[in-house]
Amino acid sequence: MAETLVLNHIGGSDLPASSGAVLPLVDPATGQVNGSAPLSGGEDVEAAQRAAEAAFTGWSATTPAERQTALLRIADSIERRADALVAAEVGDTGKPPSLFRADELPAVIDTVRYFAGAARNLPGAAAAEYTPGRTSVLRREPVGVCAQITPWNYPLMMAVWKIAPALAAGNTVVLKPSDTTPASTALLARIAAEHLPPGVLNVVCGDRDTGRALVVHPGIRMVALTGSVRAGQEVAAAAAPDLKRLHLELGGNAPVLVYDDADLDDAVERLSALSFYNAGQDCTAATRILVHERVHDAFLDAFARRAALRVPGAPDDGNADFGPLNSAAQLATVRGLLERLPAHADVVAGGGAPARPGFFHEATVVAGVRQEDEIVQREVFGPVVTVQAFTDEEDALRLANGVPQGLAASVWTRDHDRAMRAGRALDTGIVWVNTHGTTVSEMPHGGVRHSGHGSDLSLTGLLDYTQVKHVML
Repeated sequence: MAETLVLNHIGGSDLPASSGAVLPLVDPATGQVNGSAPLSGGEDVEAAQRAAEAAFTGWSATTPAERQTALLRIADSIERRADALVAAEVGDTGKPPSLFRADELPAVIDTVRYFAGAARNLPGAAAAEYTPGRTSVLRREPVGVCAQITPWNYPLMMAVWKIAPALAAGNTVVLKPSDTTPASTALLARIAAEHLPPGVLNVVCGDRDTGRALVVHPGIRMVALTGSVRAGQEVAAAAAPDLKRLHLELGGNAPVLVYDDADLDDAVERLSALSFYNAGQDCTAATRILVHERVHDAFLDAFARRAALRVPGAPDDGNADFGPLNSAAQLATVRGLLERLPAHADVVAGGGAPARPGFFHEATVVAGVRQEDEIVQREVFGPVVTVQAFTDEEDALRLANGVPQGLAASVWTRDHDRAMRAGRALDTGIVWVNTHGTTVSEMPHGGVRHSGHGSDLSLTGLLDYTQVKHVML
């Protein structure tokens, strides 16, 4: 297989780093180097910001209809170039190509088309005389040049979640993808360039220092990040001197509340698929399952047996339920959490890393954990699920909310009133009832507390990329 050569996309051109420096790209399914990407420095960030700044004047003056047309054309081109995008994403992530093609790529296309329509539907207060003799008009204007930093778990999808609303609102973008998974994002930039003026969308590849140079650049008006809590804290600190606007979608540690009246067979079947999808590398993954004590043992037995049937595999393995972890470092993180389990915790399914090339890990279920345990308090971001028992509704909500993160949760019950109470009481940005993990373009995706602030998707996400101006006549 030919090696992947990724380039920056700056001002409409594909370019290496000005220094010539590169980062190796490692195939997580083999552990072998399979390509390279630019290791961009300050000069490259400066060039990208200047290109975006120059393009902003024209792009921000386009009509919503013109931005809609461009986004719809980009969506059509993504659809036509599906095979190339699948190859780029799978080469970087090792995820099963059939799952990416069936689940993620349609969502990517739908997101772009949604924001194409949303560009023409900005909400606002009616123009009126709120005080006698003076007419107030509310304008929503683009923020300016937006820096965006995206993660490695869903490279293309997370890039689109950031790019589409920013462009729909009239902003220009400099995006830095993860250093381990830049290929599909760089290809997206080339596809989008067929329908955008040069400089509207720029992609700069590199490492943490590249991202830091982008965040602190004085010409950046807003920073949007999807990443870890630590990354969010570092970005917030770096952006503080210039008081840049921030949009932070950070870690999750999703609780799943399974009550004794739930359909256990349905919950076991669906949660065993959702918990290990994408090797558990999902900020909304169903990782902390809290089960009523009356059905805890039955659920745990069935869930462990079902989890043992979920197998990892390489992209060419048609039987694989999920692929490898992102890197040797991520595999080591997951292994470390399991190796440090306290004596009272039991691994009841999986627990090991297969003896094969690549960064694979078995689907793993851990029981007997306590709320203060590291593996409960910390987001694993791997194919590992903990199961805890609770006594009553109050206890379930206490355990669910008893971690620093607050992105998503789900409740499994036949009791409508209980579900409604949980929807109010769970301190998360998303609550699902008798399902988990489904996103739609029309609804916001964001969290609270250490899961950050600001929302992707929806009109709420679009408005995050605008600033309000009151004009009184």
